[in-house]
Amino acid sequence: MRWRMHKRTETKPDGRRIYYYTFEPAGTQPSSANRPSTMHVGILTAPFAGEPLETVFEFAQKHGFKTLELACGYGHPHLNLENPDLDRLKRLIEKTGVGLSAIAFYTNNTHPDPKERQRSNDGVRKAIDIAHALGVEVVCTLAGHPVPGKSKMQTIEEDCAAVFPPLCEYAGEKGVNLALENWFATNIQALDHWQRLFEVVPHANFGLNFDPSHLLWQQIDYINAVFLFGSRIFHTHAKDTEVMRARLEYVGNQGSGWWRYVIPGLGSVRWGEYIGALRRVGYNGVLSIEHEDAAVGREEGFLIGKRYLEQFIAVEG
Repeated sequence: MRWRMHKRTETKPDGRRIYYYTFEPAGTQPSSANRPSTMHVGILTAPFAGEPLETVFEFAQKHGFKTLELACGYGHPHLNLENPDLDRLKRLIEKTGVGLSAIAFYTNNTHPDPKERQRSNDGVRKAIDIAHALGVEVVCTLAGHPVPGKSKMQTIEEDCAAVFPPLCEYAGEKGVNLALENWFATNIQALDHWQRLFEVVPHANFGLNFDPSHLLWQQIDYINAVFLFGSRIFHTHAKDTEVMRARLEYVGNQGSGWWRYVIPGLGSVRWGEYIGALRRVGYNGVLSIEHEDAAVGREEGFLIGKRYLEQFIAVEG
C-alpha cells in the first residue's frame, strides 16, 4: 500500500510541542477473508494450541470475536507450515463468519546458526504463501534476537539488513505485509532500534505488530510511538502491563518482579488515548488480545479484555 504523509504539530497541556506524521492510504488493498472493515477485537490463538481448531473458531463465534490471529509453525496442530490444510480453514471461516487478521509465525529470524536461520526464514515464506492463498494481508513475526557477540543495533545493521529485504520483496509480490511484534527481548526493544531497522529495511510493506505493553514498563511513550511510526502499524496486540509500585520501589527498575503482563484494562495502559492515537494515524484494524496473564483463566481473560476494549469502539451487531 502507498501512503500520503502529512506533518502535524500538537501542543500538550504542559506546553510541550510534539511533531508527528499522519498517513493516508493512496490506494486500496484486497480485503482478507471475512475481515471487518472497522476497528474490532480479535484474539491471538496461541493459548488454544492444545484444543481442536474448530473449538477456537466456535469460541470466537459464540462470543463475538471478529477475527483470529492464527498461530502457526512447523508441525503446529492448527496450521502446519509443512502441510497446511487450507480447505479446513476456509470451511471454518465460511461456517463461523470469523475471519483471520493475520497468520502468526513468531520465530528467531536472526538465529546465529545458519541452518536454523534459514529454516526460520523459510517458515516466514511459507506463512506468506498461506496468507496469500487465504486473502490475509498480514504475516506477524519477530525481528529476531541479537546475535551473540553483537548488540541489538549491530544485529539490525548487519543481520536484519540481510534477512528482511528478500522476505519483504517476496511478501510484496503476493500483496502481504510483514508485521514485527516489538517484544523487548528481540532486536526492536526501543524506538531507536525501530528507527534504524526501518532505515536499513525501508520497504513499504515492512512494519509493526504494535504492542504497547512492551513499551510501558520501559517508560517509553507508547502514544508518541504511534504518531512516530503510524505508517508502519499493520496489526496490533492488545496486552496490558501491571506495574507493582511497592516492589519497584524496593528493588529498583534494574530488579525483577515489579511488572507483569495482564489482560487489557487490568494494567496501566491508557487504552482510550492509545486507541484514539491509532485512529488518528489511520489505523482501523484489529486489537488482537494476547493473553499472557497467569492470574486469569484462558476464556475468562479473553472475555474480560473484549468487554473492556469494546467501550472504545463501535461494536457492530
